[in-house]
Amino acid sequence: MEETAAHKAYVKEKFRQLKCCVIIPTYNNAKTIEAVIQSTLEYCDDVIVINDGCTDNTASILSRYPSVHVVDHGVNKGKGMALRNGFSKAVHLGFTYVISIDSDGQHFPKDFILFLNKVEEKPGSLIIGARNMTVDNVPNKSTFGNKFSNFWFWAETGISLPDTQSGFRLYPVQRLKKIWLFTTKFELEIEVIVKAAWRGIPVISVPVNVYYAPQGERVSHFIPSRDSTRISFLNTYLVVLAALFWRPVMILRSVNFRNLKNAWRKEVIASHETSKTKALSVGVGLFFGIVPIWGFQFALAIFTAVFFKLNKVIVGLSAQISVPPLIPFVLYASIKTGEFVLNKKVNLDFNNLLTVETLSNLYVYYIGATILSIIAGLAGFLVTWALLKLFGYKDSVHERRP
Repeated sequence: MEETAAHKAYVKEKFRQLKCCVIIPTYNNAKTIEAVIQSTLEYCDDVIVINDGCTDNTASILSRYPSVHVVDHGVNKGKGMALRNGFSKAVHLGFTYVISIDSDGQHFPKDFILFLNKVEEKPGSLIIGARNMTVDNVPNKSTFGNKFSNFWFWAETGISLPDTQSGFRLYPVQRLKKIWLFTTKFELEIEVIVKAAWRGIPVISVPVNVYYAPQGERVSHFIPSRDSTRISFLNTYLVVLAALFWRPVMILRSVNFRNLKNAWRKEVIASHETSKTKALSVGVGLFFGIVPIWGFQFALAIFTAVFFKLNKVIVGLSAQISVPPLIPFVLYASIKTGEFVLNKKVNLDFNNLLTVETLSNLYVYYIGATILSIIAGLAGFLVTWALLKLFGYKDSVHERRP
């Protein structure tokens, strides 16, 4: 249905009220860029086009639109760099948000209102336009790649999204300027949403329409061998950072002092996991709290809880068995367990770890701590499960519904 002039004026006004503009990164899309600009200007007066070193007649087309802000790279730097410079230009011009739209014509400017309504409802969010991947002409590799990307985003943030590869997005650029971004190609669209989620920026989605041109007409600058490799390296880097630091930070952020009482009631006492899940959560927490991987215990405990859908709060609390006041007791129990298993009496001096005698016998502690962590994990699981059953915890009532 053709939209009325009044509706388009309404959308323009909403752009102004929210201090939002549109950025269009483009590289050699001369066949479609003009139509994208014209249709965008029907809904938004503030448009930034990033000419990423185009070698076709894109520059000539852009010269016909003096109201459009043009960022000219001169040479091709990649979509990620184009977006980053587009963000910087928008911040310089005083905008709070930007909507990015691809220049190949697959997105529809009439969907701008969906982003504006959503960010009005949830201010400060990063919003991704979730495409309908069942429409005609969607390449199979795009569908597979999207599912693959969605999985890694979930592994890195604990957030499930239907379409993490869509380039049709609303970015809260004033909040993003505090985040260090270093990628320059297609992988930036992964880096920015992961790091935004880590910093507490809500990353959500809204359904949008999409058009895929027939195979012979489609222009894509994505080179699978090169760009997939870059994305894989980035995801490896992000997964390591998530496991060692950011996922625990996100968990702790959600359970701070102010809401600790409510979190305890909701996540521990009244949460809807089965008694088996609660007991497993205690066991996993105790295991990671004792196992001798100092510096990584809490991070791996939370990552395991997320991966296996355990109760993160219970796992985190149980893992605190290695907090400083309890460390001497854990160390002593670990050494004694090692001595019993190996039938060897040793004197481990943890105040002088670099002595030859201490280092030569340190394996006794590691073996003892590993065995003790398994025993504690199993005992924690069995005792918790038995207590829950003894005190009448009803799985049929509390079991989580799909």
